Amino acid sequence: MDWTLALAALGIGIVVGLTGMGGGALMTPVLVLFFSVPPLAAVSSDLVASAVMKPVGSFVHLRNGTVRMDLVRWLCIGSVPAAFGGVLIARGLGSGADIQNFIQTALGVALILAATGLFARAYLRLAERARNRDGHRPADPAGPPDIVVRPLATVAVGAVGGVVVGMTSVGSGSLIIIALMLLYPTLRASELVGTDLVQAVPLVASAAIGHIFFGDLHLSVTGALLVGSIPGAYVGAQLSSRLPGALIRRALAFVLLASALKLLGVTTTTTAVVLGALLLLAGPIWMALRRAHGFSALPVREKVVA
Repeated sequence: MDWTLALAALGIGIVVGLTGMGGGALMTPVLVLFFSVPPLAAVSSDLVASAVMKPVGSFVHLRNGTVRMDLVRWLCIGSVPAAFGGVLIARGLGSGADIQNFIQTALGVALILAATGLFARAYLRLAERARNRDGHRPADPAGPPDIVVRPLATVAVGAVGGVVVGMTSVGSGSLIIIALMLLYPTLRASELVGTDLVQAVPLVASAAIGHIFFGDLHLSVTGALLVGSIPGAYVGAQLSSRLPGALIRRALAFVLLASALKLLGVTTTTTAVVLGALLLLAGPIWMALRRAHGFSALPVREKVVA
């Protein structure tokens, strides 16, 4: 048992518990960049570990009634076969160093998409808050919001997400939820998270089965991931009501981007310049967006009067 790896998995599990995102997007690049695990083995081990962890959060949302099973069904029609197919596509592209290089490049691209998705998710939530404040979204106290299910678009989202997850282990908790927000903007945040978590169970299971047969599974790596990430996710979930998850998600986006650039072979100097430029620009751009939606440039906490 590699206890250093288990400790890293503990930290990542806490982030996942806090934000609901970042499992594969953090775990796989950490395995590749810091523990020198081959990219295909990192994807395989992370997916098998995720297949064990995903059902835990799903049961909570199912019990609380925050899952749209109609959307889950259409997503799974696309994602389950596509996830298994993603493994076959990766395997069919070569072997040895060729497949490792391809997986590393694909992982870097997927992380850039995931980081972009985190920023997009923050903006969509800001726009939703503005609509709710202005009364453009009617209250619906009777239960889940009434939505028109779009089967073909939903299946397509599942299929694209499935291929990405099968090849890179990234996307089940980041890319798909962004697509759901765009397709169904009236869904409540809890239903978006619950629906995404439940559909991710068969999606990740399908990808994990594919990697067990055709990937490069390392049981010792998978075991260390489970030992650390399961208690970490529990601790993170307990802390989620006390810490600012939005701030953590924004920091996570920068971590994902940094990992992506390193996986794509960008030099450390160039990576530092890109991240520094983003740090300098992100604040003013976000404040301008807040003002454009009628909010103050900086969030203001209300004082509680005793």
